[in-house]
Amino acid sequence: MTSQRTRDRLVERLREKGIKNQRVLEVIRTTPRHIFVDEAMAHRAYEDTALPIGHGQTISQPYMVARMTEVLLEAGTPDVVLEVGTGSGYQSAILSRLVPKVYTVERISALLQKARDAHRKMGLLNVYSKHSDGSWGWEPKAPYQAIMVTAAPESVPPSLLEQLAVGGRMVIPVGSMGGVQKLKLFTRTVEGIDEATLELARFVPLLDGAVR
Repeated sequence: MTSQRTRDRLVERLREKGIKNQRVLEVIRTTPRHIFVDEAMAHRAYEDTALPIGHGQTISQPYMVARMTEVLLEAGTPDVVLEVGTGSGYQSAILSRLVPKVYTVERISALLQKARDAHRKMGLLNVYSKHSDGSWGWEPKAPYQAIMVTAAPESVPPSLLEQLAVGGRMVIPVGSMGGVQKLKLFTRTVEGIDEATLELARFVPLLDGAVR
């Protein structure tokens, strides 16, 4: 169930759902998603669905990983991406193969350690991670040309918008877990912030604080 054939089928499903960026599709095809889930879930790793990873968190649905990545790259390849919500480490692994440098922040230290282990297993050297409250971003490394948030706040943290460079793009789900969440794109211009709604989404909530 972790064969290349199952990965090819996943990519075909993503293409059918409207993902067009060939670089994104090829990276998803060649990235071992099964190493980012528990062994008991490995047989489902190449299904187009979110899967539990413990601590009330999930590894994102491959379609949403592809969609958010494609949106961030639409304006060109950024030098650096800030990811808020490392989780399993799968999304940052995808980004690391498409952009020069990824900074990623995770509030649950046990998940962050597992993600780091998976990144080491893949030999990724351009992913830099930190245990912290994700809503704070990673201010010393700002401003960012691209920010991706993989959990949903009820409203956008102002600190993340402040860390967006002029011309930068942030893709983020917004809304309560029990209500309708919307995947949004924020773009900083010289005049201010432009906002666009891309589609409906379903993510775990973005919570405050860092925990061991």
